[in-house]
Amino acid sequence: MRRIVVPVLLLAGVLALATASLADPGGKGKAKGGHSRFSALVVVPDHGTCQQNVWATDTSMRTWTVKKNNDSTFRVTRKDKGTFLTNAGQSPSACATSGKHGKLVTAGIHGKFRGYLTGTVSGGTFNPTATCAAACIGSTSAFIAAHFPGGTFTCTAGYAGCKFNFEYSSPDTSLIFHHWQDKGTNGVTEQFTGDIATS
Repeated sequence: MRRIVVPVLLLAGVLALATASLADPGGKGKAKGGHSRFSALVVVPDHGTCQQNVWATDTSMRTWTVKKNNDSTFRVTRKDKGTFLTNAGQSPSACATSGKHGKLVTAGIHGKFRGYLTGTVSGGTFNPTATCAAACIGSTSAFIAAHFPGGTFTCTAGYAGCKFNFEYSSPDTSLIFHHWQDKGTNGVTEQFTGDIATS
């Protein structure tokens, strides 16, 4: 999943929610050990390095955790773990400018993925009891707006202050590349490794 495209288009693949279900009761989070947690099963389109191509549809359990920092900001982390199903077209790493990767992927290939992103919310006020059903949990912008009215999340403003790492794999024998990783751990750059590609 192309999690960060350019600073303005950050998280293009996961901001849009196709369908969602199985929210926490009442759409409210659960507090544990100073953290607030919010989870739902979500289904989202997955964009690759070419920005416009939806190379797969992801189905995952998405969990948000919120922890207050000592400076009145909040560390917000989103974790995803689930499966993907490919669409025909450009492979997720087709437009990468370095490394070995493919160009195309056929439809109907199944695989697994997992990953996280973590950043800081400043401004606004945290509302841990905000109504946030599955559709809200599935959208980064909707989740932040619901729980931090007026707040700013570093992961929607660009690479700075946002760390992320998403990995995809499939054992499908038609693939020439079976593993793709999209990560940014230094708050400055995004790195792509491998691909999910049939040619």
